[in-house]
Formats: sequence, C-alpha cells, structure tokens
Amino acid sequence: MTQPNDFAWLDRASRCVAHGHDPALGLVQPIYTSTSYHYLDEAAQPYPRYFSTPNQESVARKIASIENAEAAVLFNSGMAAISTCVLSLVKPGDHILLLRGLYGGTHSFLVSELTKWGIDFDFAADVDEFSVKCRPNTVLAYIESPTNPCLDILDLRAMAQFARGAGILTIIDNTFASPINQNPIDFGIDLVVHSGTKYLGGHSDLTCGAVVGSERLIERVVSQARKYGGALNPQDCHLLERSIKTLDVRVTRQNDNAMAVAAFLQSHLAVKRISYPGLNSHPGHLLAKAQMRGCGGMLAFELSSESPVRDFLTKLKLITPAMSLGGVESIITIPALTSHKHVCEEDRLHSGVTPNLMRLSIGIESPRDLIADLTQAIESCAQGSKSRAQHES
Repeated sequence: MTQPNDFAWLDRASRCVAHGHDPALGLVQPIYTSTSYHYLDEAAQPYPRYFSTPNQESVARKIASIENAEAAVLFNSGMAAISTCVLSLVKPGDHILLLRGLYGGTHSFLVSELTKWGIDFDFAADVDEFSVKCRPNTVLAYIESPTNPCLDILDLRAMAQFARGAGILTIIDNTFASPINQNPIDFGIDLVVHSGTKYLGGHSDLTCGAVVGSERLIERVVSQARKYGGALNPQDCHLLERSIKTLDVRVTRQNDNAMAVAAFLQSHLAVKRISYPGLNSHPGHLLAKAQMRGCGGMLAFELSSESPVRDFLTKLKLITPAMSLGGVESIITIPALTSHKHVCEEDRLHSGVTPNLMRLSIGIESPRDLIADLTQAIESCAQGSKSRAQHES
C-alpha cells in the first residue's frame, strides 16, 4: 500500500494516467480474478479480503498518489469506507466531534451506531465550536468541505492545527471536491475518505470507496477491515483504475460548467438561493479559493416559485432527476427526500437542507445546453404557477 516515488515528480493529471502498476505487464492492468495465490511470502499474503490483490493495490497506489498520501485502501462502497475508518479509530467511552451538515448517510450511521458502541458525540459548525466542545476523551473529528449538499467551506488548516493541539485525529470526506480540486492531507488532515462511486468512478457504473492517509493509520483501518470485509472486487478495481485516468479531464470540465451554471442561476430572478463556492457571494468563497484548485461540480439552489419542486424536476429534459453525483451526466435531486431523508427534520433545517433545496451535480455536457434546460424548466414552472393563480381567482 506504500506509495512508490517513481512518479512523485509528475503533475497530478499525469499521475492519474501513469501511476499504479508496472507497465511491463500491460498499459491496462490485467484483471486478477483469482481468490487464491501461491503462498511464498508470509509478509505479502495476497488475498481479496486482505485488501492485497494486484488490482486492489494498484488502484490504491494511484489514489494515494493523487491525494499526496502514503497509502490507501479500497472498499466496495463509500459507506463501507466511512464506517470502517471511524470504527477502527474509536472504542467504548470515547467522544468524537462531527461537523454539522454532513452527508445524510454519514449522519444517520454515526448518530444511530455510535451510541450502540458506547461512544459519545457532539456536532459543531466551525473550528471555534469544535474547540469549545472538545473533551479530554475526544479522539477524533469528522468533517466535510465542501459539505453535502449545502457546500459550506471549513478552514482545513485551522481545523488540523486545532486537532493537533488537542491530540485528536481528523477525518474528512473529500468526495465533493475530489483529489483534483483539493488535497486535505496537504493542510494537515490525517485521513481522507471518498465515495469513489462519485467523481473517482465518474461514469455511474460502479460502487466503491477509499480511505487515504499515512501508512500507520491505513494499517489500523485495514486491520479492522479484514474483520468486517467490504473489499473491492477485481472487476470494479479495473473500472475504477480506468476511470481515474480521465479524472483530471472530467473534473476540470465539471468545474468550468458548474461555474457557468452557478453564475446563470445567481443572475436569474426566479432563483431564491444559490450555493456554489466559486461565486463571490458565497460566504466561504475566499477560503475555497485559498484551499481548493477548483470549486467543484456541485451546487445547491432553491427557486422562488410557489410551484412544487417536483414540478420543476419533471420539466427538465437534459438534466436527469436521479440519486448519486459526480458522473459525466448532469443529475439533480431533492436532498430532503433522498440523501437526507432519514435525518430528523430539525437537524436537516439546522443544516440548511430545506424541503425545496435542490442539489445539482454538473456533468460534462455543453454548459449552453445545461443553461437552456434550466431556463425552459424555470419558465415552464412560472407559467404553470401563473395559470393556477388565474384559475383559482
């Protein structure tokens, strides 16, 4: 799992393509479907459930490289990566700090499962509140930046400095940013998790996850993971490695498209609220510019229209109402009904997840076509609202 230094001199875009395996075996690594390997080296022990087969290790090296980390381990889903990472670092009696406004699946898992393990937790909105709520038995802080779905930005360097001073570990979900836009380890964050289903996979055709960090911490995660299972199969490792080769190209395009769409929505009178870190109006804009190379392909917005938000989704022709994110196709969803459905209403609203908030994952289509689709859907909803008002009067 250690990152070789052969390609450390390369730009990240080149590492996406070149890093991972010995090209003498083929520019495209073979898919090793074997579940049994000749037992020669006791230290190696290649075995699928040990996260140590050639396909697993090749992709892990690539992801570690583009995150500027020493090591990585792959899982068969983002939640498998998140849950194993957290549970490998805590024990009964510990206390952890959670950023307010986390992805709904993470929020639901942590809130429902930590208490079963005898682990206490508190939510905090920023570094100052993390500091106030830190206890003698606090062992780690779990954060996102940008957050899912509201795209709040957290000061990663300040967060890492606080954590080091308090003697606690930090875990960040870097899914929304991707390694192309942000490398939290450069700011002192200890561990990075990804739902690789999203930008790393990027084609809406595989489910996977990853944990990235120092060799020492990844060994702790792997030790726990071998008990739980959840390793990524060789076919999906192959798909993931293929996808990462185009990660820089895809994300760069999505950054540009999202900026164009966000600027359009901000200027439209029918838009009540728009959240995108690339906009000057975003409260975390300057911080995002300081710690991100690009502001990502995700945005969240609400319309002023009184039409039900579902009506707007039905009017879209190019953008597809669907769950997940990060693929080459643009998709839109209502977090209150999907990703945050199982988060209690009070917590949802406190995090800014209102019933009418929409999360838009921008793809690689023509930005002109995306804007045209949003325009016609907004106008269609406005016309529908006008017709209903006239009918009622």
